[in-house]
Amino acid sequence: MAKSEECCSTQLIDGDGIFNDTGIDQFIKEVKLGECGLSYAVVSIMGPQSSGKSTLLNNLFGTNFREMDAFKGRSQTTKGIWLANCAGIEPCTLVMDLEGTDGRERGEDDTAFEKQSALFALAVSDIVLINMWCHDIGREQAANKPLLKTVFQVMMRLFSPRKTTLMFVIRDKTRTPLENLEPVLREDIQKIWDSVPKPQAHKETPLSEFFNVEVVALSSYEEKEEQFKEQVANLRQRFFHSIAPGGLAGDRRGAVPASGFSFSAQQIWKVIKENKDLDLPAHKVMVATVRCEEIANEKYVSFMANENWCLLEEAVQSGPIAGFGKKLNSILYTFLSEYEAEATYFDEGVRSAKRKQLEEKLLQLVQPAYQSMLGHLRSGTLEKFKEAFEKALNGGEGFSMAARNCTESYMALFDEGCADAVVELANWDSSKVRDKLHRDIDAHVASVRAAKLSELTSSYEAKLNEALSGPVEALLDGASNETWPAIRKLLQRETESAISGLSGALSGFDMDEQTKDKMLTSLEDYARGVVEAKAREEAGRVLIRMKDRFSTLFSHDSDSMPRVWTGKEDIRAITKTARSASLKLLSVMAAIRLDDNADNIENTLSSALVDTKNNAAVTDRSITAFDPLASSTWEQVPPAKTLITPVQCKSLWRQFRAETEYSVTQAISAQEANKRNNNWLPPPWAIVALIVLGFNEFMTLLRNPLYLGVIFVGFLIMKALWVQLDISGEFRNGALPGLLSLSTKFLPTVMNLLRKLAEEGQIPANNNPQRNPAVASKGFQNGSTSSDLSSSASSEVTSSGNGTEYSSPTKED
Repeated sequence: MAKSEECCSTQLIDGDGIFNDTGIDQFIKEVKLGECGLSYAVVSIMGPQSSGKSTLLNNLFGTNFREMDAFKGRSQTTKGIWLANCAGIEPCTLVMDLEGTDGRERGEDDTAFEKQSALFALAVSDIVLINMWCHDIGREQAANKPLLKTVFQVMMRLFSPRKTTLMFVIRDKTRTPLENLEPVLREDIQKIWDSVPKPQAHKETPLSEFFNVEVVALSSYEEKEEQFKEQVANLRQRFFHSIAPGGLAGDRRGAVPASGFSFSAQQIWKVIKENKDLDLPAHKVMVATVRCEEIANEKYVSFMANENWCLLEEAVQSGPIAGFGKKLNSILYTFLSEYEAEATYFDEGVRSAKRKQLEEKLLQLVQPAYQSMLGHLRSGTLEKFKEAFEKALNGGEGFSMAARNCTESYMALFDEGCADAVVELANWDSSKVRDKLHRDIDAHVASVRAAKLSELTSSYEAKLNEALSGPVEALLDGASNETWPAIRKLLQRETESAISGLSGALSGFDMDEQTKDKMLTSLEDYARGVVEAKAREEAGRVLIRMKDRFSTLFSHDSDSMPRVWTGKEDIRAITKTARSASLKLLSVMAAIRLDDNADNIENTLSSALVDTKNNAAVTDRSITAFDPLASSTWEQVPPAKTLITPVQCKSLWRQFRAETEYSVTQAISAQEANKRNNNWLPPPWAIVALIVLGFNEFMTLLRNPLYLGVIFVGFLIMKALWVQLDISGEFRNGALPGLLSLSTKFLPTVMNLLRKLAEEGQIPANNNPQRNPAVASKGFQNGSTSSDLSSSASSEVTSSGNGTEYSSPTKED
């Protein structure tokens, strides 16, 4: 490719008919043809060899085509087809210099290549210059006639050809005026047109339908160079704005946009080389299809590499993007606008179709990002809904009202987010994501609803359990005739309270009456279940309860003080009372009585287990014909309400009596032992005998007071030994154990008393009032103080005995 300061040129097709696609691509980049759109023109020149075609073009358009050297002789200068851009002409004008006709270098191939190049020039050019000698005008065998025939013949091979300007340039004009030459030339042209065979459709078509014929004349370049250049300069002015309305160029409807010129020219030459008819309208569509597709692919690749799109795509993967739709729409419209700008001059139908394909590809590319955006909107809206819903519930708002308000609010928020993320070019439906969000919200509401209802139910069940379990246990423990009425009253009161509270709490859930009644009934059943479960639990411990009640009543008096068996108590009556109370407990625990239905369980148990006559009848196996407890059910009591069957009651009573029998036996033994301990005095007859037989000794003591003092001292010593040895306590467990214990304690106790008396004797006289004779005498003389002296002496001995360092041996059991 050759290049001057303002002009570039390249060989478009070489002498062998090979299209130079690399050269033309480089040429187009060099002259920036792709930016011209439809604002360009193509001029080509045809004519005999060595007729000065290249010289004319170089002087007319400022090109740099190779010219013939006249001093070397006439020979072929231009081979094939060359392409150059004109310098200083607006709009951009491309000039094609075709190989001359009638050249001796090609020989027989001249006609074939001549027709091919002529057809190519007519297909791509707006203006075709026909270079011809002035002296050939009017001659039958002129050199230009074969050329014109060739032009008109190949024109018939173009389907719907566009109207082309044929400018006949008469070279080396003589003195004959142009006004005289032009009619002759036009007449020759018309004859050639009429002589050319035409398709049936164009039999009567005039030449003017296909060509605009222009005629110009130029002086001889060699003889009148200055005049030639002046005429060329004037002609050059006609090529300015040649494509404007009324300009030199012909019909522009079939023009190919500049960016598709290279491909169009290559495809036209390919069809011509294959010797096929050239359908220019179809070719135009084909060029538009290829170029629009290329442009669309370029925009698609550019879009994928676009920094703004890459950042947006990356950001949307991690979270929602504010103004996502606006940003994405801006990027999409930018690239589509660029496509429109580059493809605007191509066939509208093809351009629109390829634009639609580009839109579809771009939308397919961005759809995952859009779906991610919707996914983030859905998940974010759901989380916000959960927080707001929980806050509303914690704030005391009714459940149904909170659910409805929050759902409406956050569905509207989601709709706003979808509107912000909408892609205007796409008709994507976000209803599926919206429906999914609505289902998620409904599922969460249902979950929270179930949890809240469960929490409410559990709360009231816990309250019922707390309110019923303890009191029911206490009432059953204190079994009486009023136990079950009290339990029923308690159950009714607590159940009504719980149902009232739960009913009020459920009013905020906006549920149907059937469901509400079902929940209230369930709570009521739960309350009954608590009572029944507690009753069954207590029934399982009935034997322990019976023994505890028996022990309480048997071992404590009416003031709840521990009972001491002194011998005055009626053990039989106490035992009967305690057993009757225990039997009452058993009868109360035998069945659940929440329905206020009468039964005869207590009478049956009493008659079968307590009544003496009945017991005698039961023990007499040969006489008994029927045992009321020989059954697994109670009369008038359903099995589901039975806690302890009659057979179990009988077995429990037998076990109860066996385990409480020991307590009764111990009480009887303690009472007899107490009686024995309290009867230590001799019988009355023995006392009378002692008085009668010992009357003389008694009188002797009265006559001699000294004996009385000795006896008194002996009494004190015996009293002290009695207290120290705890003789009454030792003999409480029997005579033999008492004697054995006293035998081990007697000598140490006596020695301890003597030691204490010895220590008292060593105390100074002034500290011992008993050593004062006056006091002693006074004491013996004053009978009123003798008892006091005895009491104080006994206390002194007892206290001294208790305070000795030598402790008495322990009592053996």
